[in-house]
Amino acid sequence: MKTKHLKNNTLNVTLKAAIAAFGVYFSMYAFRKPFTAASFSNLEYFGFDYKILIIIAQAVGYFISKFIGIKFISELKPEKRILFLFSFIGVAELALLGFAMVPAPYNIICMFINGIPLGMIWGIVFSYIEGRKTTEIIGLFLCSSFVVSSGVVKSAGKFLMDHFSISEFWMPFTTGLIFIIPMIIFAVMLNKTPAPTEEDKALKKERIPLSKEERKALIRKFFIPLISITVLYISLTVLRDFRDNFSREIWDEMSGNTNSAVFTLTEVPISIMVLLILGFMVKVKNNLKAFAYYHYILFGGIISVALSTYFFQNGIISPFLWMTVSGFGMYLCYIPFNGIYFDRMIAAFKIKGNVGFFIYFVDAFGYLGSVSVLFLKNLSSAGQSWLQFYIHLNYIIAGTVLLFAVIALLAFQKKSKIKSKEDDNSPIMSFDPF
Repeated sequence: MKTKHLKNNTLNVTLKAAIAAFGVYFSMYAFRKPFTAASFSNLEYFGFDYKILIIIAQAVGYFISKFIGIKFISELKPEKRILFLFSFIGVAELALLGFAMVPAPYNIICMFINGIPLGMIWGIVFSYIEGRKTTEIIGLFLCSSFVVSSGVVKSAGKFLMDHFSISEFWMPFTTGLIFIIPMIIFAVMLNKTPAPTEEDKALKKERIPLSKEERKALIRKFFIPLISITVLYISLTVLRDFRDNFSREIWDEMSGNTNSAVFTLTEVPISIMVLLILGFMVKVKNNLKAFAYYHYILFGGIISVALSTYFFQNGIISPFLWMTVSGFGMYLCYIPFNGIYFDRMIAAFKIKGNVGFFIYFVDAFGYLGSVSVLFLKNLSSAGQSWLQFYIHLNYIIAGTVLLFAVIALLAFQKKSKIKSKEDDNSPIMSFDPF
């Protein structure tokens, strides 16, 4: 009877945490991405397309936030999480109000300000759910939020412009207003999530704040695999951000005037498929084996990106199927690096620390890469459409990810052999999943 009660309690906590985490991050996207549904056509400043400038401004703010987060999130005390969460969302919405009221191009600085607080939200949310035996399940719900929400908030933003005659400049602020109440409800719900149990700590290693010296020691210990993962993550972030920010332009080139529903119709199936595949990972109890499996998932996901792009170019599949399959493959690779990959890494190698440090370490460089590619697109876009650039980007990223995924896998295999010797050659520490 006691065992049944514990199982029911675990299920209850998992379900509530999953819904709350999903809701918070889903709502956060309403303060970050709606403006990408606008075209801001015929606006150009300083030799740059205006939309590229505001995307770069927000991304630079996000990029700076990630570097700050390496220290801030890894040292964050649990009792202060909810206060910072509400404060950051408030600043982001005020920045969108500034974007609406300040004339272009001066309002570009408002998008930069908007990006800084929003870059902290992921680390705060994930700190509530890491280090649990059900972290993978909760994490998948959380990760699926940015697949679904990106499409939904863009559809909402375009709907506001099409049906309520709200201007492209006021639309981001208005969309944010709609999601303030849901954000508060889900944040309060998340803040009531119980701390990890003793069983959680035994299975997944207790998560603790990291000092500066401890962060340096971790980087030294895992230098080669961390560098490989960082390059890999930069590549995935570049692809994901370009697709996310310019999906309207890509769709317009493929099918003319884009219907507001298309963003949601492609992203929802992607979210469901990714959830189903990664959801099976919770059944793998051996942390080292599960960690190895994530690398094989990487291989499968990125190959599907390359193959679907080739099939689309040769007229074998439709634009809708290509955007769905390539998006599925990309998110299958990208989502694990937003927490669950590192959660397994910490448990597998018994690392003293927290997921936030690893996420913000790779994320900071990821957004630097994303900003760099936007500059490249603007400077080298003569005669090359958004669609052509995106197709070429798919192939380049696929090759890069495959290469560095192999390097990371081999580096971690070497680390696991060293760990096995330290643990008296215990067979459970084998990194070989077979």
